[in-house]
Amino acid sequence: MISGENEQSFKKHKKHTDLKRPSLGNFGRNEWAIVGAPCDAIKLLAGQVIAALSPLYKCAYVDTTHSDALLPGRLANGADIEFTDQLNYTQINQKPAFNAVKIKETFAQADLVLANGNHHQAKAQVVVIDKNKEASLQKRLTQLTNVQLILLAGDAGDLFDFIKDAIPDWSKIPVYRQGETGKIISFFKEKLEEARPQLNGLVLAGGKSERMGFDKGSVNLNGKEQRYHVADMLKPFCNEVFISCRADQREDITGDYISLPDTFTGLGPFGAILSAFRERPDSAWLVVACDLPLLTEKTLDHLAENRNTATIATAFQSNFDDFPEPLITIWEPKSYAVLLSFLARGYSCPRKVLINSDIALLNAPSPEELTNVNTPEDLEKVKNILHQKIIAE
Repeated sequence: MISGENEQSFKKHKKHTDLKRPSLGNFGRNEWAIVGAPCDAIKLLAGQVIAALSPLYKCAYVDTTHSDALLPGRLANGADIEFTDQLNYTQINQKPAFNAVKIKETFAQADLVLANGNHHQAKAQVVVIDKNKEASLQKRLTQLTNVQLILLAGDAGDLFDFIKDAIPDWSKIPVYRQGETGKIISFFKEKLEEARPQLNGLVLAGGKSERMGFDKGSVNLNGKEQRYHVADMLKPFCNEVFISCRADQREDITGDYISLPDTFTGLGPFGAILSAFRERPDSAWLVVACDLPLLTEKTLDHLAENRNTATIATAFQSNFDDFPEPLITIWEPKSYAVLLSFLARGYSCPRKVLINSDIALLNAPSPEELTNVNTPEDLEKVKNILHQKIIAE
């Protein structure tokens, strides 16, 4: 249960820095409260939708128990938290009430959240027209802020007049029978597809290139500087492309490209990724290091085509050590909180985040394209490879 007192005090507290916040509701990005039906009917409907969509998306359900039972397990003895590792799932019982921040943290990985609207509100609603719950629904009119679907239960043939009065554009909202499960599932599936996070590109070009001895991003191997060459390759796959850099490098980036200086400094690529999410927390980021001169659109296309938004990231498996390659990866918006949690525990390695998180791991169609250039010796090897390719063509 959300603690109303904590939520109110959180809203009243004045923030100091004007940060861009993710577009979350009470629980997650995509959430619907099912209102106007008995609790058992809501549970049944939620179960049908979740069963159909869980193979593709991470789904969650929110409800409140009607029983005033005694505290379970060791909570009855005074424990604040009890963790049980069950055979097929884990269970956490907690005595302190969840505040608004803790709720969002708990549901951060969910793609779909369905809530029993008899007990919980959400930023979008599904309204059930059930004659037996007419009075109950009328009491909840103030909760109907964004009705996106209407269901007719039993022998209901039309909407209640008070629903028509409360929802000016009610005639534009899809109306199904409550038993039309296939249509209802399709509705949620289409909504989740529409909510697929927009993909932006981030070229990592803010390193100090200490082993190379000069800025790797300025190396010209493919007709232009590598940072611009990679940025141009990303454009067909992304809404916008940014070149990540240190603040002192910003003037070096030509005006034809958008620069994004690090605001998490001293953390290398980890800080660059966090800086991108700080700028656009609701976007996914196709992050590519500038020092991949053999990279082609074919590999980028394979990554984008096999993107799995239900995970925190989609990455290639390294052909060298079998670990994920963090610097040619699609990082989903839900990874923002995960990255910050690793930073809070003292870790600033993107690869460590991928290894210890739920990700989609792909085999690169051409593993040699993941070769990066760190030293002058690496640069000479890559020059020879590119020269041989030109000759072969």
